[in-house]
Amino acid sequence: MLTLRGAPVLSDFRLDKLAQKLALIHPDIQLLHTEYVHFADLQSPLDGARLKVLESLLEYGPGFASVEELELESSALRLVVPRPGTISPWSSKATDIAHNCGLAEVLRLERGVAWYFLMPAGLEDFQRKAVDELVHDRMTEIVLDSVDDPAQLFRHASPAPLEHVDVLAGGRDALAAADRALGLALAEDEIEYLVDSFVELGRNPTDVELMMFAQANSEHCRHKIFNASWSIDGEQQEHSLFGMIRNTNECGGQNVLSAYSDNAAVVAGHYAGRFYPDPDTGEYGFSAENIHLLMKVETHNHPTAIAPFPGAGTGAGGEIRDEGAVGRGSKPKVGLTGFSVSNLKIPGYLQPWEQDYGKPGRIVSALDIMLEGPIGGAAFNNEFGRPNICGYFRSFEMVAPGVSGSEVRGYHKPIMIAGG
Repeated sequence: MLTLRGAPVLSDFRLDKLAQKLALIHPDIQLLHTEYVHFADLQSPLDGARLKVLESLLEYGPGFASVEELELESSALRLVVPRPGTISPWSSKATDIAHNCGLAEVLRLERGVAWYFLMPAGLEDFQRKAVDELVHDRMTEIVLDSVDDPAQLFRHASPAPLEHVDVLAGGRDALAAADRALGLALAEDEIEYLVDSFVELGRNPTDVELMMFAQANSEHCRHKIFNASWSIDGEQQEHSLFGMIRNTNECGGQNVLSAYSDNAAVVAGHYAGRFYPDPDTGEYGFSAENIHLLMKVETHNHPTAIAPFPGAGTGAGGEIRDEGAVGRGSKPKVGLTGFSVSNLKIPGYLQPWEQDYGKPGRIVSALDIMLEGPIGGAAFNNEFGRPNICGYFRSFEMVAPGVSGSEVRGYHKPIMIAGG
């Protein structure tokens, strides 16, 4: 494995914001420096000229200061890298670029971030853990102590053999055990359906089949709950929740050209002139035609609750992808983002109606979501070249009567809307 240093990661503004958070953990913690670190898994060593090519590819952003100047060797290193067993989006792009530049020796490139701290003596373990939580995304990254440790990123494990779940002999209990072991999150009726189906087929399911069923039949893909029948006070409702939304178009869908049949909706636009390149010659020309309007909104709630910046960013990214995949000629132009969260409880600015009811430990605070989520959504739009021109923000909690007495209602799990 070849290790190459890179450019600083954070701007002065971001460093100042992080310093404020570090001071809340311990006033004597200092962040000296952050920089990218690149790791190359090589099939064979690079000669001098080819090493220069790789180094030039990895030179981006401002230059870095020397170790001697910053005295980094005596500092505490926290090295953040992608989780072993995963390949980051940066890795995929960088490796392709290296191959396109003729560096066939490079099997894979990966990137981490080196954080250099001055830690006071006697720092408690929980405080060190709090520092780590500030500098990495626990869903997609891990924190290492040394630049030598990332060799584990390039380990190649042998593929696991195909396994069968003995439903024919073990029945429902065998499938329920597989559900827990594989983390399939199957519902009770899904387990019963699978048992009956494989008993009828006269064979046992493989772990691959069960995993594929769990994914393809999930709420995310099927909208089973959204499409389900439901009742209020024992009275069956005419439309499902999804049906109620579709009913709007059925009752008044004038000028709607496409709805519920592709990744986004299209409504009639204006007849106007436009320039675009001829696909054969590449030359721009003028055309007068109907220019219809495409629109899309989706949510990315759960990942934003866990990791606000990338969660909101990939929500906007998925929506951009869907807009660009509608019919022929669709082009994402402008974006919007929206957020509903619980009370912010800003330190030093608590409001009379705000009370700390606690929250699940797996999600971040409403304030963290609003500090990082909008920037993540706007960043993905900007990097794609599309402005994020509008949106909304709402914080809300209230005490309401519930089955077991008073309940607090709010948005600990936020609503994150990405549209365009």
